[in-house]
Amino acid sequence: MKGDCPINNEVEIVMAKIERFEDLQSWQKGRQLANQIHEFCERASFAKDFRLRSQVEDAAGSVMRNIAEGFDAGSNPEFIRFLKMSRRSAGEVQSELYLALDRKYINEKELHLAYSLIRYVVA
Repeated sequence: MKGDCPINNEVEIVMAKIERFEDLQSWQKGRQLANQIHEFCERASFAKDFRLRSQVEDAAGSVMRNIAEGFDAGSNPEFIRFLKMSRRSAGEVQSELYLALDRKYINEKELHLAYSLIRYVVA
């Protein structure tokens, strides 16, 4: 019949329940971000800038930690609260990466790589 959607009539859509924070794509991308930032910070020039290195690595780790902690909090409002903290940490990483770019610890391509991971995490 005209107007009928065969998908709605013939296919049953089953949503899988996520039971572990490790299964969240945002946490997985947050983990990639933290590892990418760590890789940047291992460079000799970046490694000497102890304050910036510590700040950006802590913020990048905080992105994934807040997602995990919020997931395990046990309620949607708490999860949302922790996701907002994760987003703020991601903003801090972005800001710190501009300092790293200005100090020539990373290049434009690397900045964009990290930004693409951040955009995925906070989407």
